[in-house]
Amino acid sequence: MTIVVGLALGFGLVLCGSPFLWPASVRSGRRRQWPVTTLHDRLARAGLGWISVPALVVVSILAAVAATAATFALVPVVAIGLIAGLAGLVLPTSIVGWRARTRRRAARVLWPDIVDHLVSALRSGLALPDSVVTLAYNGPALTREAFAEFEREYRATGNFGLCVDDLKTRLADPVADRILETLRMSREVGGSELTTVLRNLATYLRQEAAIRSEVEARQSWVMNAAKLGVAAPWVILILLATRPEAAAAYNSSAGVVLIVAGMFVTAASYRVMLGLGRMPEERRWFS
Repeated sequence: MTIVVGLALGFGLVLCGSPFLWPASVRSGRRRQWPVTTLHDRLARAGLGWISVPALVVVSILAAVAATAATFALVPVVAIGLIAGLAGLVLPTSIVGWRARTRRRAARVLWPDIVDHLVSALRSGLALPDSVVTLAYNGPALTREAFAEFEREYRATGNFGLCVDDLKTRLADPVADRILETLRMSREVGGSELTTVLRNLATYLRQEAAIRSEVEARQSWVMNAAKLGVAAPWVILILLATRPEAAAAYNSSAGVVLIVAGMFVTAASYRVMLGLGRMPEERRWFS
């Protein structure tokens, strides 16, 4: 009976993890490889598309080794050193995620202006590809490089659809996906309502950005206080571990259990705090 229960538990855990281990999403006729694709999109959103995923993994490993060595040299507690190594392992990915979120918040305010530039170019009589090219010169500085690359590719190939796909990959933003797919549809099937659709989209984006900014401003002080509450016990633990008698106690089996349990509680509390306090981000449906 014990074997049957164990097998059932193991099978249930495999089923719970199967969406993450073997995702069913398909892109360009191939199965998406998680988490490689996720890391690649996050690097693109952070403006670090020139960094490969293996390079990020190598930097994470080096950061983990350096954090473990430095912490163990200062605080001779094995458990704290290993936890510091784990923190160093996720630090580069966390920095990339923070940079991606920062750039997305900055771009959220810029997209309505980009749409206005597109509408102005279209109303002036420019062709659709040329209107997109103007954003490499008149658009916000944050997105000029991506549109400049679009211009180079379009001048070389003349394939608007392929260049739009590459531009979506570089921008890696759901708002950009909607705008570019609207432009692609207009070019492929025609229509005279493109400027009206774009103006309505710009109005909606401005309203959404204003609401998000207000909510995030009200939540920021709660989030900062919660982060301080999570970090404070570990600062006190490191200060106590600098004393030889405290280090000896923390190196015992009971001390290791206490530190590891505290790490799991801290990690779970931090994830719950982020999940409750962070506004849901729009997903990329046209990637």
